[in-house]
Amino acid sequence: MKQLDRHILRSFIGPLLLTFSIAVFVLLMQFVWKYIDDMVGKGLSVGVIAELLFYASATFVPMALPIAVLFASIMTMGNFGEKYELVAMKAGGISLRRAMMPMAVMVALLTLVAFYFANNVLPAATLRYRMTLYDVTRKKPAVNIRPSEYYSEIDGYVIRIDGKDQETGILSDIIIYDHTQQGVQSNIIVAESGTMQTSADGQYLVFTLYDGHSYTEEFDGENRQSRPLTSIDFKEQVLTFDLSSFSFDKSDKESFRSNCQMMNVTQLDSTTRKLRNDMAVRYAEFSSSVTSKMALYTRYMRLDTTRREGVAAAALDYTACADTLEPERRIKILNRARNIADQVNSDNRVYAQVMKSDTEHLARHYVVWYRKYTFSIACIVLFLVGAPFGSIVRKGGLGVPLVASVLFFVLYYVIDMIDEKAVRGGAVSEYGMWIATLVFIPIGVFLTIYATKDASPSNWRWMMKLRESVSKVFPLKKRKNGSVGDTDGDL
Repeated sequence: MKQLDRHILRSFIGPLLLTFSIAVFVLLMQFVWKYIDDMVGKGLSVGVIAELLFYASATFVPMALPIAVLFASIMTMGNFGEKYELVAMKAGGISLRRAMMPMAVMVALLTLVAFYFANNVLPAATLRYRMTLYDVTRKKPAVNIRPSEYYSEIDGYVIRIDGKDQETGILSDIIIYDHTQQGVQSNIIVAESGTMQTSADGQYLVFTLYDGHSYTEEFDGENRQSRPLTSIDFKEQVLTFDLSSFSFDKSDKESFRSNCQMMNVTQLDSTTRKLRNDMAVRYAEFSSSVTSKMALYTRYMRLDTTRREGVAAAALDYTACADTLEPERRIKILNRARNIADQVNSDNRVYAQVMKSDTEHLARHYVVWYRKYTFSIACIVLFLVGAPFGSIVRKGGLGVPLVASVLFFVLYYVIDMIDEKAVRGGAVSEYGMWIATLVFIPIGVFLTIYATKDASPSNWRWMMKLRESVSKVFPLKKRKNGSVGDTDGDL
């Protein structure tokens, strides 16, 4: 490797790693703000939160890597142009394409790494991320009974305290509503003071109540007739509440593996093939059902009409024959036809809903399948846009490269999201996932050709040449005064 190649790679790798880290961090912060309410106040350990953030970060890699390549390529070539290093390279006989070659090789390797990551690492990371996020969101908040509020997180109980001494931890004016036997028995416990503490293993909450009363009212079965109220005074009473529902339990992996985002290309190929076969079987069953019902009606009409008219079934005009039947028989046949038509219409509506659901389910698998390729190829496509654009603007630093990379990536991402929505809705086939890539390839080719001709933003001669080329293909009409323009008049 030549010294120049090493210099170009060193200049490219630094911004690449920096931008990649910043992009992942920004996306991670967006995730944190979205789920902050589900994580705060639940007593989650640092290990659980770190695990969730780690796997969430892994799911952002396919999006962060293309924007990192785009920013790094613009910044690297912009720095070379701003410091006149590109001029020095060209003076030494090194073309722009040759200068871009080391970065192109690295981007090609990054594309292969991105595809391997999306196909092998990302499904496993997404599985653990979804499992951990599901367990975190469904975990109940930690026990935090605040004064003058009704606390109902413990199943079957509602607890209210009037005050709490911060130094001694003694609670005052405690009311506990017991609904564990709702419909059969109603219990209310009132105490002047008490203490609250959890067991050593954290599985139980222990209330020690002092100077209180326990009121119990029983009901007589379904008649809801109350029996005499029972009141018991006590000096001290200990209540134990089960906190097993507050524990952090990890879900089973198998319940999440059926999701298409947890599959690699081979699994997606097998699943989509099975889904298509299932759709074909359902279509065959529906067609057979409709055909059998129509055949039943035709056979009924044929037998009933030929039995009365005594003519060959093949030569029948069923509409004309039905008009010749007796009113009662004709009404019977028409009712029979109406019932069969209603059944066919009902089957058709059900089948349409089933096929719509199956088509959307299949489209989601195709989206995940092609996403593994499109976001990997996006590294090369955005590099073809970023590197020549940086050599054209000849501005390094963080200003122009950052703004340009954000604009280019937002445009790419918006087009890609529109494609995905269209594929999911069935407006286009699954190959529509390549539209964003096909849109940006001509842009990259144009910028590369434009940059290799030593063009700059202040040099607009290429526009004149383009105008001349277009005028040769589509000649403009001349006005009467000899000027070239539209014959309809001045604007």
